[in-house]
Amino acid sequence: MKRARLTTLLVVAATLLIGAGFFLGPQTGQHPGGSDAASSTEGRKVLYWHDPMVPGPRFDKPGKSPFMDMQLVPMYADSAPSDSGVKVSPTVQQNLGIRFAAVRRAEASSSFDAIGSVQFDERLNVAVQSRVAGYVERLAVRAPMERVRKGQALATIFAPEWLGPQNELLALQRAGVAPDLIAAARERMRAMSIPAELIRQSESTGTAQARFTLSAPTDGVVAELGVREGVAVTPGMTLFRIAGLDKVWAVADVPEAQALRLTRGQKVTAVIQADASQTFDGELKEILPEVSLNHTGFRGGLLA
Repeated sequence: MKRARLTTLLVVAATLLIGAGFFLGPQTGQHPGGSDAASSTEGRKVLYWHDPMVPGPRFDKPGKSPFMDMQLVPMYADSAPSDSGVKVSPTVQQNLGIRFAAVRRAEASSSFDAIGSVQFDERLNVAVQSRVAGYVERLAVRAPMERVRKGQALATIFAPEWLGPQNELLALQRAGVAPDLIAAARERMRAMSIPAELIRQSESTGTAQARFTLSAPTDGVVAELGVREGVAVTPGMTLFRIAGLDKVWAVADVPEAQALRLTRGQKVTAVIQADASQTFDGELKEILPEVSLNHTGFRGGLLA
């Protein structure tokens, strides 16, 4: 009777041990007990363990981090960064907005747009100055930007200083002196900037002329009007500035960041803002540096 009871107890104990083995066995196998067990996880090779919060130190065994209250994380061989490049995590790629694209062969375009304005070609400007002290008796051109033709009258100047040399020349002619003296008198008048036409007129009429007409030396527009009727003028005073229209400049303001891309002779296309269908082709002639308190840049001159 006692033997039968003992046998029954042994069978029950064995059954409990087998059940405990099946229950505890998988848990013990999943616990990272060493580098060999962790190296075989999912068939991936572990190079070392590290703390993600302190990535510098490396450990050869798993366990708890000595820096943070967390388990060490394995670094697998197939996820370790290679020495031949830089690996950027997907999170950083998303934050930086990195995008990938296939490499393709194409012609690079270095063109850019710049805002500018059409201006006169300064090399075609002509200044009309007074050569004598006097007064403006009549003004033929009364407003800036008026268009004028070569030889067109601009103003009538009264110059009393020129009466004396003319009367002297006329007196020599009446006295019948030697031609050399008459030629010397004419030369003195030219030195005083008396126009040759005025000298001929005084000789033909026998009367000294105190009024003369300033004429436009070229075709263009009056870009600057410096006098009005009745104003006194002095020698060297600029009365008119005439801008030629044979060629004009399209001057564009180019930022400093684009300045290195400018070279003389570049092909440039100008588009009118009011009518985009009208375009003008030219080439870059001049690069002019311009510095101000609010802007540092360059001005490109397009000759059209």
